[in-house]
Amino acid sequence: MNHTLAKRSEIAIEHTWDAYSVFPSDEAWETAVQEVQTRLQTITTFQGRLGTAASVLADFLAELEQLYAIMGKVFIYAGMFYQVDTADSAAAAKSDRAQGLFGQVAATTAFMEPELLTIGFAKLRQWLQEEPRLAIMAHKLDDLERQQAHVRSAEVEELLGLVTDAFRTAVSAHSILADTDLTFAPARASNGADEFTVAQGTINALLTHTDREVRRTAWQNYCDAYLAHKNSMAALQAAGIKQDVFRARARRHASSLEAALHPHNIPVEVFHNTIATFRQNLPTWHRYWAIRRKALGYDKLHVYDIKAPLTAVKPHVPFSQAVEWISAGMKPLGDEYVSILRRGVLEQRWVDIYPNQNKRAGAFSSGVQGTHPFILMSYSDDLFSMSTLAHELGHSMHSYYSWQNQPFLYARYSIFAAEVASNLNQALVRDYLLRSQPDRDFQIAVIEEAMSNFHRYFFIMPTLARFELEIHERVERGQPLTAEGLIALMTDLFAEGYGSEVEMDRERVGITWAQFPTHLYANFYVFQYTTGISAAHALASDILAGQPGAIDNYLAFLKAGGSLYPVDALKLAGIDMRTPEPVEKTFAVLASYVDRLETLLGH
Repeated sequence: MNHTLAKRSEIAIEHTWDAYSVFPSDEAWETAVQEVQTRLQTITTFQGRLGTAASVLADFLAELEQLYAIMGKVFIYAGMFYQVDTADSAAAAKSDRAQGLFGQVAATTAFMEPELLTIGFAKLRQWLQEEPRLAIMAHKLDDLERQQAHVRSAEVEELLGLVTDAFRTAVSAHSILADTDLTFAPARASNGADEFTVAQGTINALLTHTDREVRRTAWQNYCDAYLAHKNSMAALQAAGIKQDVFRARARRHASSLEAALHPHNIPVEVFHNTIATFRQNLPTWHRYWAIRRKALGYDKLHVYDIKAPLTAVKPHVPFSQAVEWISAGMKPLGDEYVSILRRGVLEQRWVDIYPNQNKRAGAFSSGVQGTHPFILMSYSDDLFSMSTLAHELGHSMHSYYSWQNQPFLYARYSIFAAEVASNLNQALVRDYLLRSQPDRDFQIAVIEEAMSNFHRYFFIMPTLARFELEIHERVERGQPLTAEGLIALMTDLFAEGYGSEVEMDRERVGITWAQFPTHLYANFYVFQYTTGISAAHALASDILAGQPGAIDNYLAFLKAGGSLYPVDALKLAGIDMRTPEPVEKTFAVLASYVDRLETLLGH
């Protein structure tokens, strides 16, 4: 039996996202591209004039809003075709054009902040009182004043904008290698006859297969494909880190970590508290590995056994059932929330559902103000895919509420806030399933999915964050980054997390960094998965406990978008990420899952 992926052309349209809701045709997209070019020319007429009058600044902001509204749609539409078929050369060309145009927009509009600084904050705040159209700028000005030491001259800001497109080369090349050029040997079943296609869209499902030989060969062949290109990927990763260091120094930050967190007013202590709390709680993970090994009946637990099913019954969850369970899980957030979600999935085609050949790895939610939220995933009819859908719908609903309630200046929220809504959705759905589905095997499967998600967010991501900090600091010290050095560092960090309970295949474990072709190119992104899941579970506990105001405060957080700093927005919802408490509370949730699993397994 050969399990192969469908071609993109073979996917039913109702199972794809609705790219034509953004533009009705490629011709309309081309017209929009030309409009961006025209509006860029208009924007240039404001350069050197922002300080002449409050009305001029207001006119400029109105033009800027229109420019970004069209540019955002141009960018989203182009990417939607490339992301579902990275081997489509026409789609790749369109995506590349959009990225280049985005770089032009960044460069052309770079004069704004330096000119605002030249005007002066006293005069600007006076204008806010005199010109009603400028009233929305209050938070923007406060933020600019806070960051003014890191805003450079108009010429330097223009240059930093111009390098945006060129600096995407490393991450783009790494992504192309991973999503298009890597060749994975098929996984083999223990019967020696069946083969399974290993691909970005299938690897997660294969790692939950009941057949240990399928899991072993899938994991090894997946890792080996990356190892075959380890030197190229290391060179690309090094380039990405050097770009982070360059930007940090160009903006006069003390470190890449500070450069990543300062724009959103996140204290560096939040990062260090998160990592310290993670390391203190590693014994919870060690206990889980031991319980899993005993349940599987193995003398040794390998990395490819971490998601092995603990019961013979693997729940079959078709997409339609997933939507119903997610809707039921979201019921505490109110009828409006659920109806918007259902309409988006079932009528407006927010989701590109199933895997196909050359589809980009992983899952994500995208879109801009003026479009629907859109979700890319590779659904596999199981609890894991259902949870991924719930997660991405959390992002999408966060975007929806932000876009509906904020002006364009604040319509985008930070990465730090982003992972809260997604993980809260998953927490609520799991709670619903554990309450409504008493079957022992089903309960075990729900906890397995939860542990898999925690493994990614509360084990893999903080480990990658430790890795990321070290490689940034090495470059900042002038030390080289090589494939061997990256693999050795990654292996040592995972060895601490796995302890004595998990067998280490050092080379294959050590190449894990290469399997995140976008995450480690987003400066200190990965630790924010850990803070996000922490805030989410703290919030979910309040909501499920019926704490007065918990739901309204959470919805206010979603609607706030970027109008508040993320730490302050979470404080509005009742969570203080300046302390280790949310991380500690979430480790308590993790420990409760381990306890429940141990009871269900009878150990």
